[in-house]
Amino acid sequence: MAGAAVAFTSLYLAAGALTPLLVAYKQQWDFPPAMLSAAFAVYAIGFLVAALTLGSLSDYLGRRPVLIGALIVQLGSVLLFLVGTDINWVIAGRIIQGIASGAATSAFTAALVELAPDNKKRLGAILGSVSLTGGLALGSLLAGLAIQLTREANTVIFTALIALTILGGITVLASPETATRRSGAVRSLIPRVSVPLAARKEFFAAAPVVAAVWMLAGLSGGLAPNMVRSVFHLDSPLLNGVTGFLAPAMSTITGLAFAKVPPRRAMSIGISASIIGAAGIIGGVFAGSLAVMMIGQAIAGIGFGASFSAALQLVVPRVAAHQRAGIVAAIYVVSYLAFGVPIVIEGQLVEPLGEIPAVVGYTALTILFALISLVAQAHLRRRG
Repeated sequence: MAGAAVAFTSLYLAAGALTPLLVAYKQQWDFPPAMLSAAFAVYAIGFLVAALTLGSLSDYLGRRPVLIGALIVQLGSVLLFLVGTDINWVIAGRIIQGIASGAATSAFTAALVELAPDNKKRLGAILGSVSLTGGLALGSLLAGLAIQLTREANTVIFTALIALTILGGITVLASPETATRRSGAVRSLIPRVSVPLAARKEFFAAAPVVAAVWMLAGLSGGLAPNMVRSVFHLDSPLLNGVTGFLAPAMSTITGLAFAKVPPRRAMSIGISASIIGAAGIIGGVFAGSLAVMMIGQAIAGIGFGASFSAALQLVVPRVAAHQRAGIVAAIYVVSYLAFGVPIVIEGQLVEPLGEIPAVVGYTALTILFALISLVAQAHLRRRG
């Protein structure tokens, strides 16, 4: 269980490490802001395609074959980052990285619970949650620290990640298979995205804030680190890493703290936190205060941790067991489209509008989405 958690975390350590590294690459290779946004966002494309097609494959082939395959793909992406000489290498690596994460996430989440001792099944589930957002947070922070302390940060970071990935593969190979092989693997590759009638009101009430918090996650991971230099005029790789660390770290803590909070209440708290956090980010940008923006990011992270888990709890139980894969896929379509597409559009608007107007417009849109969900949730509460 512990070894599988390390292997799972390594996937998201690598994804988080690119947060401050993309800023370093921009300074080194001098590419336009639109390419920075694209390099961040293509991860979401790879992840979504893999999650929709390969996400349930381990239920049919077994956990180990899927996890080994995903870790090999992950190793390929890390090698691209290690030897890359321009932004095109990074974009290719990010797509491959997204495919590896999308293929492995559901399999690792299931395997952690299945590998846990009988009296520690809840710990396995917690590790599945913490490995994802905690890995993103630590990856950003540690990469920022490495860039601050050494001129060979790229080599240090990705050599360490290669070692972790290989260690994870050995652990998976040495672990027992926890899923029974069965027929239907080819059919499972056909994406199933559906919103059954029983869950539609809850789904459409939650979807706007789900989009909002994933957009804010994209801001923290893809825009904020570059803003440290371009908006606040501070040249600090460590601060770049910290801005990518705050939101996923707070999301991890909130997800654990809110485990027993009723989902409707957690949703209301999450929506409010996302609105306050987004307003704080806008306020920090206008005031020229990085500290205020970072506080806004932290509050937005609380909004993510509370509202996204609440959305899953409110929507998924309303459908029959055989419909759950489709509804979860629908939630992830909303999530990863919101994570990737708006940030690409923002990158295209930086040159004609300027960075501050583009970021403020992007963040204001998240407030609008969250307000739509706030009204929809109030309507559902009134109806009982």
